[in-house]
Amino acid sequence: MFKSVFAKYLTAICILILACFLILAWIISSVVRNYAVELKRNEMNWSCSTTVSLVSLTYGNSDGSSSFSDFILSNKSKLADIIGTVLERDESVTVLLTDSAGFVLLVCGDREILTQEAVPQSIVSSIAEENEYMDRGNVGGSVERDYLTYARPIFTEDGSFEGTAILLSSADEERTLIKTLTETIVMSSLWVLLAAMIAVYFITDRVVDPLRGMTSAVKRFGKGDFKMRVPINGRDEIADLGAAFNHMAESLEHTEKMRNMFLANVSHDLRTPMTTISGFIDGINSGAIPPEKHGYYLNVISGEVHRLSRLVSELLDLSKLESGERKFNATPFDVCETARLILISFEQKINEKRLDVEFLSDEDSITVVADRDAIYQVLYNLVDNAIKFARDGGILRVEIRRKPGGKATVSVFNEGEGIPEADLPYVFDRFYKSDKSRGLDKNGVGLGLYIVKTILEAQGETISVESNPGENCEFVFTLTERTGE
Repeated sequence: MFKSVFAKYLTAICILILACFLILAWIISSVVRNYAVELKRNEMNWSCSTTVSLVSLTYGNSDGSSSFSDFILSNKSKLADIIGTVLERDESVTVLLTDSAGFVLLVCGDREILTQEAVPQSIVSSIAEENEYMDRGNVGGSVERDYLTYARPIFTEDGSFEGTAILLSSADEERTLIKTLTETIVMSSLWVLLAAMIAVYFITDRVVDPLRGMTSAVKRFGKGDFKMRVPINGRDEIADLGAAFNHMAESLEHTEKMRNMFLANVSHDLRTPMTTISGFIDGINSGAIPPEKHGYYLNVISGEVHRLSRLVSELLDLSKLESGERKFNATPFDVCETARLILISFEQKINEKRLDVEFLSDEDSITVVADRDAIYQVLYNLVDNAIKFARDGGILRVEIRRKPGGKATVSVFNEGEGIPEADLPYVFDRFYKSDKSRGLDKNGVGLGLYIVKTILEAQGETISVESNPGENCEFVFTLTERTGE
């Protein structure tokens, strides 16, 4: 029942709301009960004090020939009327007048509540000593059930204790109030809970629905289908998660396409030179190729072998980089000298394409700290690509500049076809090879720039690319300068 996030979330919210209402009901009931008791106490205090004053005054105005008990018994009707005027404020109150021994002399109200004709002496003594008595009970068994009790002693003018005035108030009104209040709160809580459940249902469904979509998409991803996307609604965290998930799906789809392209490229680039090598060797062995042509075709075979060697080297580099097997040893070296040596090594290719070479640097020598062989490989690959994709007679420029923060930037620029804008985000991905470059670069499989970026990032450096399609392209990477000289 509670295996799904939806059920757990909905149940938790409902339980939380119900608990809040129960706590609220308990607090409100306690406050109302205490307020009602305090209000009732104040009313009974006034009624009891007034009753005592009137009884004392009436007894004091008598001829004084009779005792207090006799006076009460002989003037029941008169005293009942006097007390009745006091009790008009609250008809639920019953008044008991007792003598000093606790015997009930007069009952104003419901006499049926009495179970005995006397109040225990202990209670009477407590009233006389404390001048006030308040309790919730049956007055020591004098009445049939619990009442809110308030009592005061009656003294004569000479200060002698003659009896007590005891007010009994039923708790029915209080219980009725609390019951009504509780029922109101419960009914309100149920309606609010119902409304909350409906609201939470739709809110939770909105939250969970994208997760269901992601689950379905992940299952399809497992089968190799990366085309499914999650609908995005709103701008909350769920929408952000959906956007990130869609971005991941796009990356996976692109990586899958690149992987398939890589397999096709590798298959092609392995099969073509191997077919060429096999064909020429068979031709030499069979005599189909005359001896005077052997040297020419052996040179062709040598070129194809070198081509295979480069492909295998790139694959080995990729494997070592991704496994962390390749280690980098940072040492100081002159990056300007390294760049000049690389340009000289490409002299033949530069001349074949009649490129206008520019080498720009802030100084003749700029010392950086990095793995020299790795940076040589990076710069060599970038220059090789720049020459390969430059147009005949175009500009090839290598520029090295110092930057604030102890960094140097190395830029490799060429004039040529450039990189299409749609391909720019993927140029450093594994197996990347755009359709245009496929026609120009027949020796690569799309690993060179990925290896370049991986080498630089492993040494804490960055690389970026800017391109104007049909005009030029520029790669820029950073190196850390040596400090302390």
